[in-house]
Amino acid sequence: MGRLEGKVAIITGAGSGIGRASAILFAQEGAKVIVAERDEAAGRETVRQAMAQGGTAMFVATDVTDEKSVENMVRATVGEFGKLNVLYNNVGGSSVHDNSVTEAPLEEFWRSIKIDLFGTWLGCRYGIPEIIKAGGGSVINTTSVFALTGIPKKDSYTAAKGAISALTRSMAVEYAPQKVRVNALAPGATSTDRILKVIAEDNGGVVNQLAKGQMLGLPTPHEIACAALYLASDESRVTTGQILPIDGGFIVA
Repeated sequence: MGRLEGKVAIITGAGSGIGRASAILFAQEGAKVIVAERDEAAGRETVRQAMAQGGTAMFVATDVTDEKSVENMVRATVGEFGKLNVLYNNVGGSSVHDNSVTEAPLEEFWRSIKIDLFGTWLGCRYGIPEIIKAGGGSVINTTSVFALTGIPKKDSYTAAKGAISALTRSMAVEYAPQKVRVNALAPGATSTDRILKVIAEDNGGVVNQLAKGQMLGLPTPHEIACAALYLASDESRVTTGQILPIDGGFIVA
């Protein structure tokens, strides 16, 4: 029996990278997976891959920055599968336009806040009530190693991800009585197609510096997905309010 047998899980940004790897792994472990993704072609490809390996998955077009879209994501999930047990707020990402607080464009600050922080907030706002109705479950947020240590030229992204870390701890306390545990993953540079391209094109840049400082190298999307699987499963029943770095040892180097 799979580690997520009988569970229903939403994964945002599941059309590529860590989100796709997590959707496929969750489906392999028995979950009914909602692939919540803005890019329809990418989302449907994730569904195809998950189902090709015997899993159950459904695509729901989702823009995490739009309240009605997130509300529909949760409504569609419960309408199709009857409940929600796991919410994995995976969507997010930094931009080459980010910079120091004195140099970053204001629109970049608001972009980071909207997609990273507000997108996580909305997912929790509509997802947690359904998890409570299901008798409890797991919320997995995505922060970053950037939120745990000082990183230059990423102040917009750091602000958003740091807020997610604080929100994770606050919600863990708020919803523990309803048996909802709330944790966050803090990846370092990960070997997704996007990050590998950034490393190749921006030698000496911030992401390159991060990657070089990861003593055990870059984790794969699947390795991040394995950590998410633990937090989604009943094995983490008494784990809440934690921020789990998966960074090749960067923050202790």
